[in-house]
Amino acid sequence: MAKKEKIEFECVLKDVLDIVGGKWSIPIIFTLLKGTHRFKELERTIPNINTRMLVKELKKLEQFNVIKREAFATVPPTVEYSLTEKGRQLEHAIKSLYKWGEEFHKK
Repeated sequence: MAKKEKIEFECVLKDVLDIVGGKWSIPIIFTLLKGTHRFKELERTIPNINTRMLVKELKKLEQFNVIKREAFATVPPTVEYSLTEKGRQLEHAIKSLYKWGEEFHKK
């Protein structure tokens, strides 16, 4: 691999890992592949995540335009999270990782 290609390869992977490299990013995205969820639904669906980490990861994913946060003026306030088009494009990669994990887990 040429030096320029190696640098570009490393930069692209670093950017990808900045977005989905957190412990909770992929479980959040995987859950949202099934559709829109409210905050508490996400919290209940993802085992062992605490509220603080969920808030932090949701903000990061929203900052990178992977998820969309929609707040409704209700009492109490309602907030829903869904994937953006950019987030939906991760579906194949995440499902491939899931499949690989199933095969690895069996051994």
